Amino acid sequence: QVRLVESGGGLVQPGGSLRLSCAASGFSLDDYAIGWFRQSPEKQREGVSCIGTRDGTYYADSVKGRFTISGDNAKNTVYLQMNSLKPEDTGVYYCAILPRRYPYCSVGGVRSWGQGTRVTASS
Repeated sequence: QVRLVESGGGLVQPGGSLRLSCAASGFSLDDYAIGWFRQSPEKQREGVSCIGTRDGTYYADSVKGRFTISGDNAKNTVYLQMNSLKPEDTGVYYCAILPRRYPYCSVGGVRSWGQGTRVTASS
């Protein structure tokens, strides 16, 4: 049974950093692409970063140079290191699985979701 459990969210001042973790069980990280998606009251759920998709890794333009996605196969965990956080990064961050080498980091490709972790960048 596929299970995704996110952790690491919280309140941080603009310019600060957080590291989100997604602990996976019921499958190996090599079986799927893994993505981080976020949802805020102002926007629809959107892909922030994915790993294992067709192009290897994907970052939304809004987070390029600030966020880094990585995976630890030994721990079956995927991380999202978020630096230089901005107020517009605020939202609930969800971990999700997509088919391996899926062409897009998009909601339409998601096969299973985690429960989400809230990130708030505010002074």
